[in-house]
Amino acid sequence: MPVTGPILFVSPVSGRLTARVPVRLLLGTGLAFVTVGLLLMGNLSDSSGWTALLPGQILAGIGIGLATPGLASTAVGVVRPQLSGMASGANNTARQLGLATGIAGLGSIFQSKIQSTLTPLVSGTSASSHVHELSRAVASGGTGRALQAVPPADRDKVVHAAHHAFVTGFNTIALVSVAVAAVGSVAGYALVRSRDFVAGGGPVPAPEPAQA
Repeated sequence: MPVTGPILFVSPVSGRLTARVPVRLLLGTGLAFVTVGLLLMGNLSDSSGWTALLPGQILAGIGIGLATPGLASTAVGVVRPQLSGMASGANNTARQLGLATGIAGLGSIFQSKIQSTLTPLVSGTSASSHVHELSRAVASGGTGRALQAVPPADRDKVVHAAHHAFVTGFNTIALVSVAVAAVGSVAGYALVRSRDFVAGGGPVPAPEPAQA
């Protein structure tokens, strides 16, 4: 809700602004908001509560709301109207591909960071022999079930280690996302040019008949 709420309110306003404001400003500024929001979310400590994420989530939601309508209008605005369906499909495909790639890539980084953080922290405990399985459980939210196999004498230490590893992994993928969003913001400002948009959208010339 802290992310989707701002999107619902900002997107309609941004959609109306696309006719008055250069799209590159909406894209670049929107991704700049996302960058700052992710930076705030990637600054958690072991003692942070869930409310520590709220400011970053709100800023990221505002940024997504600003950028999304401009992204859609840019996709169809740089081609002739006859090709707008193809452009819209390419935009949606690229978005889904980006989501799938991002989830897979960030998920892999997340688990890898959790495991590298856990390994030295659980050294000398019974969990050291199955740290890979424990890291997978921490990454997938199954820490409670994994801890049932840890003897009571080691449980407190492993719990603290798992909590610290999760926070460290989350901060890491947030900072990776900051870098990606920052590059996107710069690209939005620099590469989206008004002269690339099709103003008229006249008919597509018919192909010349083949020569006999």
